[in-house]
Amino acid sequence: MTAGGDVNQLISVQPNDLKFIFELDKPSFCNLQVTNNTEHHVAFKVKTTSPKKYFVRPNTGILLPHDSCVIRVTLQPKREYPPNMQCKDKFLLQSTIVPRNTNTDDLPADTFNKDGTREIQECKLKVIYETNSDDGGFNSFTSQSPDSTTAIQHLKDERDTAVRQTVQLQQELDFLKRQRKRSNGSSFSFVFASLVGLIGITVGFLLNLSLASPSTA
Repeated sequence: MTAGGDVNQLISVQPNDLKFIFELDKPSFCNLQVTNNTEHHVAFKVKTTSPKKYFVRPNTGILLPHDSCVIRVTLQPKREYPPNMQCKDKFLLQSTIVPRNTNTDDLPADTFNKDGTREIQECKLKVIYETNSDDGGFNSFTSQSPDSTTAIQHLKDERDTAVRQTVQLQQELDFLKRQRKRSNGSSFSFVFASLVGLIGITVGFLLNLSLASPSTA
């Protein structure tokens, strides 16, 4: 079962994903609207793979026939950004039909157990982190394919190699500058000019490599 409005589902969920605007040291929240599609009373429960990171209210409830409610999921403040702004957290929304006049506090502990005595439907929701972009919109970050991750890592390795080469050339240039004070020969001027040109080419390659790195948005 996935989020949506299939008539065979006990409840429908909007939106299809949990999207949070990620900001350091600030909480972020996302509202889910769940709707009972049936003529029955339907109980629901929200579970997550990372219960310490999120605050869910209500995490359990009962919907009257064709009634709806809003579930607020709050992402707790974080002190650092996740690697590549990727999030592997998942949410699971379970639902099942319960007798009329059942209260949330009266739900048995095994209400959502898959023991075969009742139908338990499940809706899986993924988490997406977003950041504010320069144009006032949002940048979304979802899971990357292995090929994309490998390509990005390869470009990063090439960039790091170019940086090391640039540092090395800069050190050699400083050495030649010191030697220049002792010698003004034409051969030295040629070597000096050649080295400066090589540094310029390397720096240009480094800039082009940075600009060509694929975006994770």
